[in-house]
Amino acid sequence: MTSMSTNVPSTQNAGGWFKRAERWLDDKGKGAWIAGMVLGFIFCWPVGLALLFYMIWSKRMFSKSCNTTRMSATMTTMRSTGNAAFDAYKSDTLRRLEEEQHNFEAFLERLREAKDKSEFDEFMDERAKAAQSED
Repeated sequence: MTSMSTNVPSTQNAGGWFKRAERWLDDKGKGAWIAGMVLGFIFCWPVGLALLFYMIWSKRMFSKSCNTTRMSATMTTMRSTGNAAFDAYKSDTLRRLEEEQHNFEAFLERLREAKDKSEFDEFMDERAKAAQSED
């Protein structure tokens, strides 16, 4: 008795290099499609034109933007889970992280101001020395 075996292609390799490239660009987002199109125009304009037509034809140019995805993720973060203890912990942690971010940004601003002041003082000292040497 013989058994017949068939090779079923995996879903990862189905469709060849074109489908793999399309999947990879979709994973990277609309920016990757645009970058590929621009590079196509730079290196071989028919490739860039073909990518542009493909993006328009497949409606990739007019799909949801990253901002919409980011906004929905923000709204999901603020939504209640129904568990009061976890919601309290989450809100406390988010508040603490926002406070730490604010403190860090204030620290960076003070650091920039101190660097600017020292550079300005150094400039003024050099200018004063140059004025004294001319007299």
